[in-house]
Amino acid sequence: MSDAKTAPVQHKPRPLIDLLVSIIIPSIILMKLSGDDNLGATNALVVALALPVGWGLFELVQYRKFNFIALLGVVSVLLTGGIGVLQLDTKWLAIKEAAVPGVLGLAVLISTRTRYPLIRTMLYNEKVINVALVNERLQQRGLVDMFNLRLLRATYFLAGTFFFSSAMNYIVAKWIVVSPAGTEAFNEELGQMTLVSYPMIAIPSMIMMMAILFYLWRTIHGLTGLSMEEIMAQQPNKR
Repeated sequence: MSDAKTAPVQHKPRPLIDLLVSIIIPSIILMKLSGDDNLGATNALVVALALPVGWGLFELVQYRKFNFIALLGVVSVLLTGGIGVLQLDTKWLAIKEAAVPGVLGLAVLISTRTRYPLIRTMLYNEKVINVALVNERLQQRGLVDMFNLRLLRATYFLAGTFFFSSAMNYIVAKWIVVSPAGTEAFNEELGQMTLVSYPMIAIPSMIMMMAILFYLWRTIHGLTGLSMEEIMAQQPNKR
């Protein structure tokens, strides 16, 4: 019984809730409640940004697992709030929007020089791939070095998706957010930018990530001869 109580809760993806809390509801608050007759520009900005920050912190505490990407997302939202509340020049918003995925891209590249490449954390891990079986088959066939070269190539592709997001974030921010920070117009534009960035940036990045995963699967299949069912990690049966 004690083990069941102390065991960390398993994370269950909730994309609809994530979309509502992180994008849709904050955007509506920024665009509709920033007027002086509602929350006001500063209060609306604080409330809107508190939602994704609170949700991100809840997820970090709930699942008791350090997540660099989730933490970077929380920092990003806090920086956005700081730019609005302190009424800084909007150029800093565009720089911040570009910097966050840019830092991730650099981290992916730098990780190739360490013992723990980030692609193993993001894609080639036990939750996605049957790593033990794949490694066993690669060793049997003497193809470990060739696979590592292909994995390095996939790492460069992964870094490229983040650099794409960085460039697009900067372009979208400069295009949409043109009003002074701390104003109702700034909040409305920030809400519009958040909504626009999802179809223009998040979805293409997701497609590129899926393409990298497909490349990884084809590489593993070609080198090991394993089927998709054997390659993909098996999910535990729920009682």
